[in-house]
Amino acid sequence: MGSEVTIRPAVESDLVGIATIYNHEVANSTATFDLEPPTLAYWHEKLEGNHEGDHLLVAVDDDQDVVGYAYSWSYRPRPAYELTRETSIYLDPSVRGRGIGRLLYPALLDTMAQSGVHTAVALVALPNPGSVALHKAVGFEHVGTMREVGYKFDQWIDVEWYQKLLGPS
Repeated sequence: MGSEVTIRPAVESDLVGIATIYNHEVANSTATFDLEPPTLAYWHEKLEGNHEGDHLLVAVDDDQDVVGYAYSWSYRPRPAYELTRETSIYLDPSVRGRGIGRLLYPALLDTMAQSGVHTAVALVALPNPGSVALHKAVGFEHVGTMREVGYKFDQWIDVEWYQKLLGPS
């Protein structure tokens, strides 16, 4: 399946597909700590970005339906973090395990590096062996674990931090 998708920058018509994938995760998983789906305005903000390092890419199938997306966004709202961006990736459940994440994530990381981002960081809620494997496969390294920082579905959730240096030190 990985070769049957196209990776490209998101456009406005992709936002409903992106929201559908994310809203599924909000309702059914601990991959996100959101408890309610965000508004479409939230996704418009991600699409527009306000920094050269803000990117929103999609994986689309032959029918141009969004089957996954990845984005980079502000890590922390302080000037010294300007060249560090946090990343997120979500795939439609029907396409997981087919190699799409291994196409989509490197495209995002390359785009980030080309725009001058130095460091990518990612947070993975546990357990999520697929996400851990994906982050490691695309060159992230585990840099820490925080215990019981999220509470969703009547359970405490641990998270792992991952980091990848994109630019010269």
